[in-house]
Parts: sequence; structure tokens; C-alpha cells
Amino acid sequence: MSRSDAVPFCGLPPLPGELAWNADPLLIALLLAGLACGWRAATDRRALLAGWAVLALALVSPLCGLAVALFSARVGQHMVVMLVAAPLIAAALPARAAGPQGLALSAVAFAAVLWFWHLPAPYALTFVSDTAWWAMHASLLLASLLFWWGALRAARADAALLSGLATAAQMGALGAFLTFAPRPLFAPHALTTLPWGLTPLEDQQLGGLLMWVPGGIAFAALALFALSRTLRAAPDRLKA
Repeated sequence: MSRSDAVPFCGLPPLPGELAWNADPLLIALLLAGLACGWRAATDRRALLAGWAVLALALVSPLCGLAVALFSARVGQHMVVMLVAAPLIAAALPARAAGPQGLALSAVAFAAVLWFWHLPAPYALTFVSDTAWWAMHASLLLASLLFWWGALRAARADAALLSGLATAAQMGALGAFLTFAPRPLFAPHALTTLPWGLTPLEDQQLGGLLMWVPGGIAFAALALFALSRTLRAAPDRLKA
């Protein structure tokens, strides 16, 4: 099958009323295997189940097919994975204090993965290569897990504060770039958005806003949480 004839992993772009669940056997098997591995290591199995359920829904629900038609749906899918599923799963894993250097590296890795897969060429590749689709989602999930695992357990609140602010800023910058770009950037959606009542540029702008606002709020909340930890610890340091 040539690239021009390739069918995206989640199927051909659906029309309104044609959305369907993704019952790919390999995907379901990997989700079950990952849950089984996490179950044995988790310290909070309720958080693990909640996070894994959100992850599974993002990948097997009709959102998977809608993400083939709309860039905004693909961004929404990524936000669900990175901002809801990943922190829940990370919170369920065994705790270990993360140092500033490790947290900084995880924040850099998160930013690099996020920007790479939302550049036009790598993004388009995921529509003609199942390997690229798997690489996109696996790397986004892994980078998000590493970041949240470190941020939620940062040994120093100031490091969590800085990483949260920096991540909110870089995700907001990418969202703003996509929102204010003067033309559509993603070729796979050139002919797929109109049945859903959006031009390609409007779809891209909506995707940029989804990344800009929810992403900024989530990481700004992390920064505020870290700041509150710092303020709570200040009296103790003064007494010491």
C-alpha cells in the first residue's frame, strides 16, 4: 500500500453519524498488558484504574476516529492523555523524591515530544504510518508520565514551581502559534473538516485553543500547588 493509499490507524475520516469505536486487537491487548503490569507495582490501584480507563477511552472510543477528521479532536485526545490519564497513573506509581535536575530533564523531554509531534511533517506521518501513530502516542504518554511522576513528588517545591510554569509557558506558546497561524498547517485535514462545520483553519484554531487554555490551566495549577508547598514550609524553616 502506497502512502497515498494508506488508511490511518483509526480508520478513514468519518462523516457525522459515522463515528465508531476502535476495537483493534493489538491496542486492546497492549492496554490490558499495561494495566496488568501497573497493577502489580501500583501503590494506589484506584488512581491506576481511573487513569487507565481514561487512557483506554481516549484511544478506543469514537474520539480516535474523530481525530482523523479533525485536528482539534486529535489535540483533545492528546490533552486527555497528557493532562488527565498521565497524572492519575503517575500518582498511582511508587513514590520517590525527584531532584531538580531530573525534573528539569523530564520537562525538557515533555516539551520536545509535544512540539515534535505537532509539527506538520511528523504529524502528517502518523496518518500514513501505523508505526508513527504508535510512536506518537507512546512517546506522549511516556513523557507525560515521567513529568507528572517527578512533578508530583518533587523534593524541592521551587523546582516543581519552575517546571510547572515553564511547561505551561511552552505549551501555551505552541497553542498560541497554532491559534494565530495565518493558514492551515496540517495537510491531512485539508478536506476532512468541512463536513463537521469547520474550515481547516478554524479547526486548527480550535485545536490551538484546546492546547493553550486547558494545558496552561493544568500546569499553572501545578505551579500554584508547588508554591503553596513552599509557603507552608517557610514557617518551619524560619523556626529552624
